[in-house]
Formats: sequence, C-alpha cells, structure tokens
Amino acid sequence: MLEFLLVIHRDFTSANPTPTPDQMKEAMKPYQDWIGAIAAQNKLVEPPKRWDVDGRVIKQVKMKEEVISGPYVETKESIGGLLLIKAKDYDEAVEIARGCPIIKYGAIVEVRMAIPAA
Repeated sequence: MLEFLLVIHRDFTSANPTPTPDQMKEAMKPYQDWIGAIAAQNKLVEPPKRWDVDGRVIKQVKMKEEVISGPYVETKESIGGLLLIKAKDYDEAVEIARGCPIIKYGAIVEVRMAIPAA
C-alpha cells in the first residue's frame, strides 16, 4: 500500500466561500462518518487534525528571508484539513477523496502520493 495525503482546501473565490454555521453543523456528521469509514478499512494512517486558521509564510524577498503572518497572503484558498491515508494507487486514493462530504460546500480535495525518502 502507498500513502497519500488528502488536503482539503476552502476556496475563497467561490460564490459561497464560507459555509454557514448550520451548514458546518450539517456537514460534521457525514465528515466524521467518512473518516470513520476510511479508518474501518484500515486505510487511515494518521487521525485527522484541525489546523489553526492563522499561520506564517516564509519566503525570499529581495535576497532576504521574510516571515509573514497568515499563511494565505497570496492565495485564494486555505487548508481546512489534512488526512494521511493508505491506498493501492492514485485511482483508489482519488475514489476515497471523492467521498469527502465537504466538497458539496465548495471545498476542494487535493490528492498527493508520498514519495519515500531516498
């Protein structure tokens, strides 16, 4: 089995970038059930964590490193969740990711395969 990172993004450019509190409440049970189903198949590598909406960005500006508050300074998306899963290939990982119920609220799920260190 290979490991894949599922990155759940919120799209700030969509017509409804922030789900309402009622939508969030409505989405929690299906989201927990989705993660539970992945775990029940022994395909969840790490339990998902919640991530702070704040953060820092480190980048090179005019030959000098700068640390900027807020990780979303130059992007129109934020990371809403990260899951590490096991799957036999990209197709299976994508199929698992497609089950994320948050997608219907405008989220985007990115799938990336872990490459073992050489």
